[in-house]
Amino acid sequence: MLKLENVSKFYYNKGIIASGFTKVNLELKMGEFVAITGESGSGKSTLLNVISGLDSYEEGEMYVNGKETSHYSEKDFEDYRRKYIANIFQSFNLINSYTVYQNVELVLLLNGYKKKDVKKKILDIIDKVGLTKFKNTKVSKLSGGQKQRVAIARAIVKETPIIVADEPTGNLDSESATEVIEILKKVAKDRLVIVVTHNIEQIEQYATRIIKMHDGRIIQNTEIKTIENEPQIVESKYNNISTANKYRLGARNTFNIASKFLLLFAVFFFISAAVLTEYGSFQMSEKKSRYGYSIAFRDLSENRILINKKDRSYFTQEEYEKIKELSNVDYIIEDDIFIDGGIAIARNEISFYGNMLGLENLRGNVDIGRLPENDDEIVLRVRKDHFYIKNRLNEILNKTFSIQKSQGINAWTNESVKDITIVGIQTYGDEDDTVISSDCKFYVSKNILNELRSQMNKNYSSMEILLNNKYQQYTVEPNSNVKKGNAIVDDEFKYQFKDYKIKNKPLKIYLSNIYYSETLNLKISNTYTKSNFRALTGKNKYENNRYKIYINTSDYNKMFNKPSYQSSVYVKDEEEIDGTILELENMGINAKKVIDFRVDESGEYEQIIKIIKVVVTIILIIVLFFISYLIIRIILKSRNIYYTTLRMLGATFKNVRKILSIELFINSSISYITLLLFIYCVKNGVINLSYIAKISEFLGAKEYVLMYIVLILISKLISMKFAKKLFKNTAINTYNEEV
Repeated sequence: MLKLENVSKFYYNKGIIASGFTKVNLELKMGEFVAITGESGSGKSTLLNVISGLDSYEEGEMYVNGKETSHYSEKDFEDYRRKYIANIFQSFNLINSYTVYQNVELVLLLNGYKKKDVKKKILDIIDKVGLTKFKNTKVSKLSGGQKQRVAIARAIVKETPIIVADEPTGNLDSESATEVIEILKKVAKDRLVIVVTHNIEQIEQYATRIIKMHDGRIIQNTEIKTIENEPQIVESKYNNISTANKYRLGARNTFNIASKFLLLFAVFFFISAAVLTEYGSFQMSEKKSRYGYSIAFRDLSENRILINKKDRSYFTQEEYEKIKELSNVDYIIEDDIFIDGGIAIARNEISFYGNMLGLENLRGNVDIGRLPENDDEIVLRVRKDHFYIKNRLNEILNKTFSIQKSQGINAWTNESVKDITIVGIQTYGDEDDTVISSDCKFYVSKNILNELRSQMNKNYSSMEILLNNKYQQYTVEPNSNVKKGNAIVDDEFKYQFKDYKIKNKPLKIYLSNIYYSETLNLKISNTYTKSNFRALTGKNKYENNRYKIYINTSDYNKMFNKPSYQSSVYVKDEEEIDGTILELENMGINAKKVIDFRVDESGEYEQIIKIIKVVVTIILIIVLFFISYLIIRIILKSRNIYYTTLRMLGATFKNVRKILSIELFINSSISYITLLLFIYCVKNGVINLSYIAKISEFLGAKEYVLMYIVLILISKLISMKFAKKLFKNTAINTYNEEV
């Protein structure tokens, strides 16, 4: 059955050659119970490892069933061990987190048996070794003798022609040792059992052959009992481990040690969170880089549409109602001019700056105070962390502020246009820091909007005076002393005419802005001098008011007191904004996306961000892979013995890699699902983390799927790298490195 001819085993360590055993000649038959003894270091365990295929040899030839093995590769030895060898180890090599049943079952699952087909066989073997009542007990809770019985049961159930046992009684008391030897003797009648022991007295009464070794050589080979009729050699049957069994073992290993599971969970959770946070931050930067800027528009929202009528007339309320009926329209801001033109309100040294909107645009209720009841009452919308709200609220709520006179876009004077009272405050944002200034919104009545619209129209308009067929630029002011349709001018204007006669001459005022144009046809009714200035205008300080044109107040207001010519529509879905624009165009309305008016100098910057995003993400993933591998390798260090034991029991490189890959896959999937649930809770306000919530807005299904794929690839790479390490050497050398 087993024959060794001049077989030698050498070890190489840092240029030094050491002999495990030398020139061993030995022939063993089926049915023998062989005891190999000798002092420590005599080479008996090394010989056993070579016989069992756990270690290689360098010289001579070993025949198994008449076949040479000197040319065997590691894969050939794996096949040899699966067909011929069952091991019983001195240190048991059991899986402590498995039950007795699972330990015995393990070797069958690795050799391709189906779980449902082996139950009776396993229970019978467990009964043979006297452990039936412990079949569901974890091995870690058994005594040394009981553990050795489990190891014997695992070896027997494999049904190989050769059983090798290395010091099977070394850690047992005499009674347990005798029981173990008797069990092995019963098995030996139709198999070859080889036992290495330093205590020959325990075994010699059962042995058919005693071999004694010294200094790497056999010095005694005594055949006590000759085997007349050698039993037939029956190779152990095996198949490749089934996919179901791989997943069964992978899942079992995921949860069998709680501390390992939690540590791996933390590693994968960190990897996922780090990559998604980094990628989301770049997405946010990239998104912001697309905004560009515009001199005319402050609000460059991607869901904003500018609208005006094709006939240049103003919008009516009926037309607004029809626009609101469009399916994708979220809301309308009728006075578009207030979105992009800033308004300042002030009281003593306290001031706020922002946009003025109608009360109909207020969404939600106020957080402090109440809603307006009178025309001069307003709601202030401001950040929660605004300095004045946090520290000087009693000087704001129910206090009167003045709307400052505007001089154009984002510019205003200390001159008051109108007094208003803040009766309600609506807050937004977080309270992470304190700011002194931030953009606000003022929600006011329609009457206030009408007054302010006239002021804004004046600021945005250009005016030209046609006098004596020449365009002039003079200051025009309203004056209630002037009759309607008339104008009073400085007496010096008469010198523009040849005859110096200016009274009753026509005067035209042309006014235009981006919304409308207006023409006033007036007649010069009188001129003012220092002597009659007060009488004609009711004003003092003639010298400060020279070269001005005074017209009737109603004529003046006619130029600026206009309804809305341009408004803004905000859509619900940015993806369908083009369809909404088409619907508006069909209604006779000019419609343009506000982002079409931006000056985009961010193209190169955006490309740089994209390149950096890809490069940094790849580098981060690579760095995290090696960091996670080092951490997981430390975590799995306690599992090296487990996977080395799998190898000794017949698992191939692919088997070990796949089982570990499944274990890491399940763990990483659980951690990733947990992370997604965490993000979901943050986005829905269950967990208050504003930065994470903000970043998550820039992550979509594509990013989450890609991250999961990356996580799976990392799991596979780690399992492959770890498995390669386990298989880089012979099975016994790998095992010895870990014990």
